[in-house]
Amino acid sequence: MRRRLAALAALPLLVLGSNAHAANNDPLGDLIMSVVTGTLPTGPVYKLKATLYHAGAKGVGALDALGCKVVAMRTVAVDPRLIPERSILFIKETVGLKMPDGSRHDGYWYASDKGGAIKGQRIDLYTGRGVGPRAEALNLEKLTAVRVGEFKGCPQG
Repeated sequence: MRRRLAALAALPLLVLGSNAHAANNDPLGDLIMSVVTGTLPTGPVYKLKATLYHAGAKGVGALDALGCKVVAMRTVAVDPRLIPERSILFIKETVGLKMPDGSRHDGYWYASDKGGAIKGQRIDLYTGRGVGPRAEALNLEKLTAVRVGEFKGCPQG
C-alpha cells in the first residue's frame, strides 16, 4: 500500500518534470502539489496585519492600481516597497473561506492594488460587496503570506 501511495505522490513530479517551467505559472497546480507532497508553497514569507476593503467603500473604485478590475476575494492591496506588485500570494489563513460563488477559497491572492494607508507589514484584502460572512472568521492581526509567483496581465476571478 505504501509503495502505491509513494508512486501516486511521485506521478505529478514525473509528469511535470519535463515541463517544470509550467509549474511556476500555475498556482492551483502548486496547491495540488502541496497537498500531494504535504508541504506548503515556498517563497518570501511576510507576517502581516490585514484590513478589509469592499465595493462601495470611500475611495474604492472598480479598478485596481494596475488598471485591472478588482476581483472579490482575490485582489489585495500591498505596499510595493515590501511586496512587489503583480505578486501571487498564498495566505494560508484564507484557505476554506467562502467565495462569492459559494466555493471555498484556495488561499491565492493577487497583489494588484495599493493604497495610501497600506504601509510596511500591512495588507488590504478586497472582499467584494461588503465583508459578509466570507472574511469575518479571519484574525486580521496575524496573517502569513508567502510570495509564490508573479502574474502577467490582469488577475481572473
